[in-house]
Amino acid sequence: MKICVIGAGASGLLAAISAKEHGADVFLLERNSKIGRKILATGNGRCNYTNVDATSNHYNHPSFVSSIFEQFGPDKTIKFFERLGIEPKIEDEGKTYPLSEQASSIVDVLAYELDKLSIKVFYESLVNSISINYNQYYIKANDQTYIADKVIIATGGKALPKSGSDGNGYILAQSLNHDITSIYPSLVKLKLDYPYLKQMDGVKIKASAELMHNNVSLHHEYGDVLFTKYGISGPTILQISRKANELLNQKEEIYIKVSIIKELEFKDLIERFKNFNERPIDMALIGLVHKKLIHPLLKEANIHNFHEPVKKVEHKKLMKLIHLLRDWRFLVVGSKDFDEAQVTAGGIKIDDIDPMTLESKLHKGLYFTGEVLDIDALCGGYNLQWAWSSGYVAGKYASKT
Repeated sequence: MKICVIGAGASGLLAAISAKEHGADVFLLERNSKIGRKILATGNGRCNYTNVDATSNHYNHPSFVSSIFEQFGPDKTIKFFERLGIEPKIEDEGKTYPLSEQASSIVDVLAYELDKLSIKVFYESLVNSISINYNQYYIKANDQTYIADKVIIATGGKALPKSGSDGNGYILAQSLNHDITSIYPSLVKLKLDYPYLKQMDGVKIKASAELMHNNVSLHHEYGDVLFTKYGISGPTILQISRKANELLNQKEEIYIKVSIIKELEFKDLIERFKNFNERPIDMALIGLVHKKLIHPLLKEANIHNFHEPVKKVEHKKLMKLIHLLRDWRFLVVGSKDFDEAQVTAGGIKIDDIDPMTLESKLHKGLYFTGEVLDIDALCGGYNLQWAWSSGYVAGKYASKT
């Protein structure tokens, strides 16, 4: 049984190792000059390689993920990497890193395993086409044609194209009659339409951020929020971005609601301004909010005389200012592109994929793993866990005769 794995990223590497350990003859085609380039970029170079609390409910298609996790979930992933030499370091919210805190540790042990198992990797091999003839697969990469009994496509999505994930897997899948959903960037910075962004550029605060649609909160996060000259970023925004881009893709109008002040109630803020009623309105905000946010807040409240004493500010405008401190809304108009996204949302439609084996329902012997499929999750090790799980399962079943 000869298996060709296309893509030596997280899911492709696990697929190759799993297939080999289950008795198959395996080779890898990798378009880059090294394996695991995207792995090296994860977790800010620390590699949040799994999440001990991950369940199928963290993903966009829970029932599909469930049968895969039952076969190879977070527990088995940690044991697998422990066998390879990776000691887990579990942090807040179940995020798990190598004890070395180096993503290169993950890549190094996987490379060692490939060598130990004598799995051949053909580097700088960009697959141009796949054809099927008499139950054999003919894979053309550059000017070379490879023949295999089965093929596992593990090319990734479109996020971080410099790592090699530029959507080529979708083209290959479509050539084999598989349909692709709408795809868009996820875990990505958002662009806003707001007149005062240049003044707010570089401000980082701890705040509550919510995705608002038709005045309903769809997703809430608390943590670092970073304002930029193009929009808004930070871990909170990355988590929100998946749903935001889904709605933008549907031409819906959405807003990000930022609550700068969570510690004080509305009545406490009113009391503060009463106590400082002799102060200029801009000075009354010093010590309460970041200095670079004061003028944008006052302008948004239609207060243009920044030095006007609090007691002379029109009551309606003062109430608007206090309201903004707890509910400041920004129109979302887009996001950064795939080159700055961590994950691709969307992919190969799962309707035509066997949820137990990840084999194509259209072509016997064809398998898909990882991000190329329409499976994704939020930050926290979940997306890499899907890569390991799907890779292992596809490799196991592909190795069967």
